[in-house]
Amino acid sequence: MNRKIASLVVVCLLLATGALGGEEPSKPSSVKSTPAWEKLKALSGSWEGFATFGDQKVPSKTSFRVVSDGSAIMNMLDEGGAHEMVTMIHPDRDDLLVTHYCGAHNQPRMKAVSTDGGNSVAFEFNSVAFEFKDGTNIGPNDGHMQKVVFTFDGPDRHTQDWTFTDKGKQSTGHFEFRRSK
Repeated sequence: MNRKIASLVVVCLLLATGALGGEEPSKPSSVKSTPAWEKLKALSGSWEGFATFGDQKVPSKTSFRVVSDGSAIMNMLDEGGAHEMVTMIHPDRDDLLVTHYCGAHNQPRMKAVSTDGGNSVAFEFNSVAFEFKDGTNIGPNDGHMQKVVFTFDGPDRHTQDWTFTDKGKQSTGHFEFRRSK
């Protein structure tokens, strides 16, 4: 009986992936291209620089990869380090979202917002800003990332400003990166 169930599971998986001549699962034709999305995709690669937290300045590294058939961007900060964090960026219809898998053990989601205070799409003046929308594992008094702003200074330099909110107080970590050669 277990062998029959295992065989059935394998056949279903093969059909779902199209390996037995079935059709591929349907997917949207493409990711909607926007200036913000294209600018963020252009960050693909490895970066090095430093982070500033108050008066403390420490070396830092980050990397970006376009993943999932071009539908998401994975940002890895401090890969392999004590404070490794992953941020996933992806479109959601007309919105652009970030999910930050934080060292604070929560997952804030942020939505792209206008950087000039207007209602226009999130990209003006060479920056893309995201503000807190919701999240998981965040209680009423739990600290979490509230905002992130990516600012571009040519193809080989960018900054990231991460704002953390905890008990009504905000602090910002500033990262300056240059593309690794």
